[in-house]
Amino acid sequence: MNALKGFSAPIVAGVVLFGLWQGVLSLFNPDGFVLPAPSEIVGALIDNWDEVYQGARITGFVVVSGLIAGIILGIIAALLVTRFRTANETITPLAVAVNAIPIIALAPIFNNWFGLTSPRSNQAIVVALVFFPIFINTTRGLTQVDRSQIELMESYAASRSRITREVRIPNAMPFFFTALKLSTSLAVIAAIVAEYFGGRQDALGPMITQSAGLTRYDEAWAAVLAGTLIGAVLYFAVLVLERVAMPWNSLIRAQGDDQ
Repeated sequence: MNALKGFSAPIVAGVVLFGLWQGVLSLFNPDGFVLPAPSEIVGALIDNWDEVYQGARITGFVVVSGLIAGIILGIIAALLVTRFRTANETITPLAVAVNAIPIIALAPIFNNWFGLTSPRSNQAIVVALVFFPIFINTTRGLTQVDRSQIELMESYAASRSRITREVRIPNAMPFFFTALKLSTSLAVIAAIVAEYFGGRQDALGPMITQSAGLTRYDEAWAAVLAGTLIGAVLYFAVLVLERVAMPWNSLIRAQGDDQ
């Protein structure tokens, strides 16, 4: 019931927003308007279901695989910089520099490296965008630990690995899941934008550009809707995983709401 309460507000807001969207367009019916009504977008999605579904599968594979790789690399890097000073001095500046490079600069380079139609180039773009927030937030959670907890573990002659496992990692989990929620959206954005420069032509990115170029805006927005749904599903999966991995966090929030 608490989970349903958490989702009730955004669902109501979404229904109101789409209702206003549909109503305004139906009332004024502007000529040449590039934003179709929600009913037209849903109709285009149904009429072109096979193409949109195929595009969502291709883009979704790039999103999920790149997201997983970025998460793994971000966690490994965070553990290394927390444990070794040399790794901190090496990896952190490099991560900041890579994060500052825009996608439109990385995409042509990766296409030349991995091949114009290879999914690996688009996966690399997703990894590059996902890595930084996972790395930075996880590192923050691993380092911002109450010193008294570390001293207590050290008084029991606990090893560094045990302190990391029993103190640092539990402390870092809220930071990690915050970054992971952000990364689900970044992964979808990165994959679709990267597809504008290369990859399979039946993915969502080329579908959006081709449909918009032919002024089939309802079909273009149907592909956008498919990408949005991919991001929403991933975000919801992260919420479920967070509840499973940190059940105590849900109890703390529930107690706070009761007060």
